[in-house]
Amino acid sequence: MTGTDVQKEAEDSGPSGYAAARLRLLTEEARSGPPRRAALAELTDDWLTGLFAAGAEGLRGASLVAVGGYGRGELSPRSDLDLLLLHDGSDTKAVAALADRLWYPVWDLGLDLDHSVRTPAEARKTAGEDLKVQLGLLDARHIAGDLGLTASLRTAVLADWRNQAPKRLPELQELCAERAERQGELQYLLEPDLKEARGGLRDATALRAVAASWLADAPREGLADARRRLLDVRDALHLATGRATDRLALQEQDQVAAELGLLDADTLLRQVYEAARLVSYASDVTWREVGRVLKSRAVRPRLRAMLGGGKPTAERSPLAEGVVEQDGEVVLARAARPERDPVLPLRAAAAAAQAGLPLSLHAVRRLAATVRPLPTPWPAEAREQLVTLLGSGRPTIEVWEALEAEGLITRLLPDWERVRCRPQRNAVHLWTVDRHLIETAVRASEFTRRVSRPDLLLVAALLHDIGKGWPGDHSVAGEIIAKDVAARIGFDRHDVAVVATLVRHHLTLIDTATRRDLEDPATVRSVAEAVGSQGTLELLHALTEADALATGPAAWSSWRGSLVADLVERVSAVLAGDVPDDPEEAAPTAEQERLALEAAATGSPVLALRAQTEPPVGQEPSGDPEPLGVELLIAVPDQPGVLPAVAGVLAMHRLTVRTAELRSLHLPDGVDGSVLLLDWRVAAEYGSLPQAARLRSDLVRALDGSLDIAGRLAERDAAYPRRRGVVAPAARVSVHPAASRLATVIEVRSQDAPGLLFRIGRALEDASVQVRSAHVSTLGANAVDAFYVTGPEGAPLPGDEAASVARKLEETLRG
Repeated sequence: MTGTDVQKEAEDSGPSGYAAARLRLLTEEARSGPPRRAALAELTDDWLTGLFAAGAEGLRGASLVAVGGYGRGELSPRSDLDLLLLHDGSDTKAVAALADRLWYPVWDLGLDLDHSVRTPAEARKTAGEDLKVQLGLLDARHIAGDLGLTASLRTAVLADWRNQAPKRLPELQELCAERAERQGELQYLLEPDLKEARGGLRDATALRAVAASWLADAPREGLADARRRLLDVRDALHLATGRATDRLALQEQDQVAAELGLLDADTLLRQVYEAARLVSYASDVTWREVGRVLKSRAVRPRLRAMLGGGKPTAERSPLAEGVVEQDGEVVLARAARPERDPVLPLRAAAAAAQAGLPLSLHAVRRLAATVRPLPTPWPAEAREQLVTLLGSGRPTIEVWEALEAEGLITRLLPDWERVRCRPQRNAVHLWTVDRHLIETAVRASEFTRRVSRPDLLLVAALLHDIGKGWPGDHSVAGEIIAKDVAARIGFDRHDVAVVATLVRHHLTLIDTATRRDLEDPATVRSVAEAVGSQGTLELLHALTEADALATGPAAWSSWRGSLVADLVERVSAVLAGDVPDDPEEAAPTAEQERLALEAAATGSPVLALRAQTEPPVGQEPSGDPEPLGVELLIAVPDQPGVLPAVAGVLAMHRLTVRTAELRSLHLPDGVDGSVLLLDWRVAAEYGSLPQAARLRSDLVRALDGSLDIAGRLAERDAAYPRRRGVVAPAARVSVHPAASRLATVIEVRSQDAPGLLFRIGRALEDASVQVRSAHVSTLGANAVDAFYVTGPEGAPLPGDEAASVARKLEETLRG
């Protein structure tokens, strides 16, 4: 059926015909995107024109006007209809009857309607009081009735907007900033609001309003295509969900991608991010220009008076060779010759970031159009300017985005294209891969005084996740890319090797510190062998912290920092020639020894429960004390079942285990027996912490078998069914035979859940293995736990037996 046939069906059949024609149009596979939106608007125009004609017979001085998105002819499948019934006030009774004839058929079809009935004077008055109304009227489009009435309103509204622009544009900018604060940045969100988030459709509409003011204009290149892409995604979202929603939820992204003919949800998000980034950058440039023009208008009259009416010359302050500041922006000097100076883009960027100023759009576009490629390897100045840019802190981000918007970054670093706008489907990560890399460099810039080679730290920060654009382990792929990039930008062979090592092992310290037994010499030696030198260790320590801080709040804490610092100290001792003590010889603290002696003397568990708000010993406080949870120290005479008993009791009391360590303590000479020490950090799911005496009482019962923990937890689970949510990946259990010479290391990666540690401990007990030490950490919704286990005789497990235990544990967690 052709578009003309669809319209004829709607005209012949009234409301029901319109509904059928609308449905047919939306399900046509051959038509999508702008043609479908325009056809839907035209179909709706024809239907409303018929309703208007039938209800306005004999009525003069009235017109029907589409405003907002409908006024722009951009009707998505579930868009509401923004309509204004305009009249001259001569026959209000007839206008009210006409409104009923128009609105009720729309409501009867279940369409959302935003409607108003006003005279031109009322419309202008309301627009003057309500910025959102004025923005909608800027897109007013005549549908039916008195064309002259509509035209005169459009002319008046545009004139009002241009006359009031110096007042209204700052209001609009503030409105955009408030919305961005509430909704976040579209280009980084895993479940973005396509309309309200920064860089979304609302911002694109705001840019049209700025252009209509004639005060400033947005960079137009690519902007219309970005708007079209976001509208296409919203269309597909409406069709996939059957709802008027603008939020691109995770569970709907695959279906939306399929609707658009895209490969997968990641491809969809990357296109959305690219469009949003373009809109955001255009917004930044435009609002900067608005500010500049308004400031210039305010200052110029005073200057003219002072200078006798002559036109003032803009002041230009030199910043670097070929680079000056003018009107609060960094621009190219008049004598600059980008076609002869390939280092100029990096020099201008570094100067802008150091000065905390934006790069002028004109300057960046001129550089992109004329500059020659850098030779390979880069000259020393280019490398120094890159390091300066990366070390400039927070201003680096805006300058980097300006270079990237015009394609200069991918010219300098071709491998950047693979990580640009790449989503990270991990709730711990706040940013796309490329923005995370820049954020890491910004964080690393805070640590340049801690290392002897800040240049290597900053470059490694920029490259540490560059391998995420390639298949396989991103650290392995990144090492190869880092070698190539570091050599290309002019580092010598030794420095190239250091950067490659930092990229390859950027997760080694945090993984080892939180998942391995630091008392085991094999653990420390393996890190020392990977790092190789004190200088590289120093850099890796700083990179680890910068990476975690740039990831998000769940990735770093005082506790993690103290563990990494402890590991670095031990590795440093090995690199200096010292040998760490065996775990059996590690001296307990005074409190640990006191609890252990009491447990040995009484033959029963002893515990201490205390709040922790101060940073660990050896770590300097930063600002307000960080709440670290509650530390639970338990000493128990060595016996089977300690791990599941303690974990089960904590689960019963609704205590969430944030971190956990278990190890065996040797008692002083003359004291018989062996004691297990558990040092855990816990938090109450809700309510207050239980009393220590109650915990101890339940622990005693759990150890003697009189407390049925499994039954109690099962009863609670049955009483509180699990809520539906995103299906988590299956648990994975792996064996690391080379991680320790004293025990077999079994690592568990699983979705965190109440009672998880109890299930793991019971499964290990059922497998007749002894847990020599345990290291439990929780990162967001994920648990990563390492258990050092031995057989009954205290030796590491044979390979086949270890694999069998791992398989059984995996089956238990998946069951």
